[in-house]
Amino acid sequence: MSKILKGTMILTGATFLSKFLGMIYTIPFEQMVGPEGIELYFYAYTPYNILLSLSTLGVPMAVSKFVSKYNALEDYQTSRDMFRSGMYLMAATGVIAFLLLFFGAEKIASFSLSDEDSAAVLQDTTHVVRMVSFALLVIPSMSIIRGFFQGHESMAPTAVSQVIEQIVRIAFLLTGVYIVYYVLDASLAQAIGLSTFAAFVGGIASLVVLLIYWKKRKPYLDRHLKQQKTTSGLTTPDMFKELLSYAGPFVLVGIATPLYQLIDQFTFKQAMADAGLADIAGDALSAIHVLSHKLVIIPVTLGLGMAVTVLPAITSSFTKREFNKLDGQINQALQIIALLIIPAVVGLSLLSTEAYGTFYGLEQLDYFGDLLRWYAPVGLFFALFTVTSSILQGVNRQNFAVISLGVGILLKLMTNSFLIQLFGAKGSIISTGLAVFAAVALNLWKIRQSTEFSYRKLFKRSVFIAILTVIMAIVVLLVKMVGGIWWNPMENRMGALAVLILGIGAGALTYLTLAYKSTLLEHVLGDRVKRIERIFNRS
Repeated sequence: MSKILKGTMILTGATFLSKFLGMIYTIPFEQMVGPEGIELYFYAYTPYNILLSLSTLGVPMAVSKFVSKYNALEDYQTSRDMFRSGMYLMAATGVIAFLLLFFGAEKIASFSLSDEDSAAVLQDTTHVVRMVSFALLVIPSMSIIRGFFQGHESMAPTAVSQVIEQIVRIAFLLTGVYIVYYVLDASLAQAIGLSTFAAFVGGIASLVVLLIYWKKRKPYLDRHLKQQKTTSGLTTPDMFKELLSYAGPFVLVGIATPLYQLIDQFTFKQAMADAGLADIAGDALSAIHVLSHKLVIIPVTLGLGMAVTVLPAITSSFTKREFNKLDGQINQALQIIALLIIPAVVGLSLLSTEAYGTFYGLEQLDYFGDLLRWYAPVGLFFALFTVTSSILQGVNRQNFAVISLGVGILLKLMTNSFLIQLFGAKGSIISTGLAVFAAVALNLWKIRQSTEFSYRKLFKRSVFIAILTVIMAIVVLLVKMVGGIWWNPMENRMGALAVLILGIGAGALTYLTLAYKSTLLEHVLGDRVKRIERIFNRS
């Protein structure tokens, strides 16, 4: 249990820092390029994220599972052989994905735009898509190294490389955009193209960090080879067959969020035009899928960290048929999600106007803040889908994750344009929420069917968490009401920041105090809470 929690904290901390940096840089970035630039940026990154997942074939997470399984069997040589062959595979698929995105950029751009967009806009969109494609030459090979370390339950290489990648990417992006757009007076499309090319630069930096870790850890990993006790005798085709049987579902799970976004990319502007809202369609699309998404992804970070960490542990327990341990691991993973993400998304929803105003300014704040209010709860479903899919993959039910995602995507396709025409931009959010909720419900059902896992304890804990969250919400609303007497978040950006800080502080303090006093933290997080208590008692 402690390994899951420790790994989760390491990866979650790094992912949180990475996502936080990814949120903070949008403040100067949005000020520099405006809504039009953010819209162009979105058009490039959604197909890039999908092709990135397809180019890696889900191999990094599959490698984590593969390595964990054969390490549990004490067949370390098979893990090493697979890693070596996988590197060649990732190099080849990266090149193929790059060629597809680079030469298919114009077609992607034409699908993304409505009939009312000009030829110049089509040309600009094509340019930024082509610029981001270069990252596909580096990222797949980099990501398989992360998967190999994770399979050894070593999360630090992934964590450190992730943070370095983000820092280098953001530094290059902001510096490059400023020089190109403001110093050299180039076009907005050229500036956004350089900002998407930053993904390639960040990938190079991350790869360098991982290679340094590999050089330092290789003697330790080589000692494992000398402890070899069994030999599976897998040939290279056998290894790839098993690896890809794991990897296939990882591909689709990894592109779940980009797929929902791609549906919006191809249907949102036309549906908004049909609803008579063409004039705000581009700004609304940027507000939901770039600016608001950057805020919502912060609480979802825990789900991402938990998914990566829980997979090798659950795979090991399932392989060794330690079912009591497996039951406890599933319970802890889902309870941690409920404990931390439920209050986080509720708090973000309540403080949506203040959060959006603080980070992105006051223009049309009532409209964009309302979009964030609706989008925040969807973050809980994204996190649950990631974790439940990872659990299914750990118990060899990975194919079902494809079915549940397929149901979600089909639901999104069926309802998206209709709900947008009915409710405007928030219809897109409602459609996504319904789709991801359906996928999560199916995953939870399959976990119960496959492992005979009982949700009784999780349900009781979740009800108690909900009660504490309601109390927290009342406190946050009172702070908003009192803060509004001195500061008006709709008219003053510093006022929005003040209310946001006070609301987050009061809400977090209330929730964590109640969770600690009621022993909820101790029951979910275990002995680490007692260690914290001893530190405070000494002081």
